[in-house]
Amino acid sequence: MEGTASISSDILARYAADAAREVDGVRALVESLVHRHRGVRVVEDEGAVRLELHVALEWGASAPDVGRAVQERVRDYLARMADLEPAAVDVVVDEIGAPR
Repeated sequence: MEGTASISSDILARYAADAAREVDGVRALVESLVHRHRGVRVVEDEGAVRLELHVALEWGASAPDVGRAVQERVRDYLARMADLEPAAVDVVVDEIGAPR
């Protein structure tokens, strides 16, 4: 059988968002007026996919540690769910939660 199958950028964004929310220290994804799907922007360029995730952290969470964990979790999740290896997973910390 001939043909192709593809996964929309909205679905990739949803997968990435779900994966990021599972990381300890991530309070939420941050939405904005910039073209993003629930805090995730997917950029496709010449067959390569780059993701940009905007996150809010829990108070006291280490931004570098959480950022690396989000990158790893998103890469693993997309490899498993979409058979996709993104060219880059960029994590932007937009907010930090208030102390409790």
